[in-house]
Amino acid sequence: MPIAAALPVRLRVPVLAAAGLALLGGLYAALLLLGTAVPTPPSSIEDVHGPVMVFGFVGTLIALERAVALGRRTALLAPACSAAGGLTLLATGPTLPGKLLLMGGAVGLLGIYRMLWTRQESAALLAQAAGALAWYAATLLWLAGFAVADAVPWMVVFVVATIAGERLELAHVALTAPAAQRWFLTALAALVTAATAASLWPQTGTQLFGLALLGVTAWLAVFDVARRTVRGTGLPRYVAAGLLAGYAWLALAGLLWAGAGRTGAGARYDATLHAVFLGFTLSMIFVHAPVILPAVLRRPLPYRPVLYLPLALLHGSLLVRVAAGDAAGLQPVWRWSGVANVASVLLFIGCAVAVSVSAPRSRVLA
Repeated sequence: MPIAAALPVRLRVPVLAAAGLALLGGLYAALLLLGTAVPTPPSSIEDVHGPVMVFGFVGTLIALERAVALGRRTALLAPACSAAGGLTLLATGPTLPGKLLLMGGAVGLLGIYRMLWTRQESAALLAQAAGALAWYAATLLWLAGFAVADAVPWMVVFVVATIAGERLELAHVALTAPAAQRWFLTALAALVTAATAASLWPQTGTQLFGLALLGVTAWLAVFDVARRTVRGTGLPRYVAAGLLAGYAWLALAGLLWAGAGRTGAGARYDATLHAVFLGFTLSMIFVHAPVILPAVLRRPLPYRPVLYLPLALLHGSLLVRVAAGDAAGLQPVWRWSGVANVASVLLFIGCAVAVSVSAPRSRVLA
């Protein structure tokens, strides 16, 4: 059965819309955390900002894309669960139902990877499955009463392993060196092992986690073809620019963790987390959207130079936030650069919608 028939667009759109609502709620929580003058909702959405953004939004996007790749209607339960979990957390705060729904999304994604594995085994799929397992581990820690800060290494493994695996699978990673795949699996195993160590021995384990993260980043920097395509034009150059900038932020996070170990609050915590989840993760979403969204929605999203605007605003405002806000302690600069981070996401959504609506529908097949 063709994938389009197995998963009609009318079933995908509500899930994607729920992920979009989770994103908007997470961005609103970010404005509250930044101390901006916005109305305060009844529930404590500031306390769930991280899980909603990482699992309710990013997790739902990833699970939806994998469900479409699998082509089974039951696979939509995974992204539907995570999206519902994000929305539940926004409505009720850090309560049990929302946490359980997020965990259900992780379990569902693991099931999707198991079925994909029976079709074709690969190192890329193994990496993505390790990311789903890290998602499960993070929600398990949260359910067990640990703070979100204690689950951060596993949240990082989720996004890094998943994106690295998708680069290996979808985005033309160069594997001409015979040892490339072996080094990839070694770096991935080190990252998962170090996340485990960070849960058991927070200070030393987090430093090891930073070193392992640097190892994964080094692999991406060496073997990803983005180093060459950045000299090209059009979409390949746009993708490469976002990738290389994202890898730079991932390296900064690795250095901060390796050098100073665990932190659960303050400027270093803010800089490290947003280097990973804004500088790396959102940059990956921005540049892969023209490839992934047409496959999910059957709507074209062709490359246009205007897409550089939100990408530049994301990285520029994050640089100001980390350098002047976190490092120099300039609170007003930190606050307004954080607002600019939020604006970059909204600007990307606006640009993507405008480009998609103006593009001929036949472009989706290309």
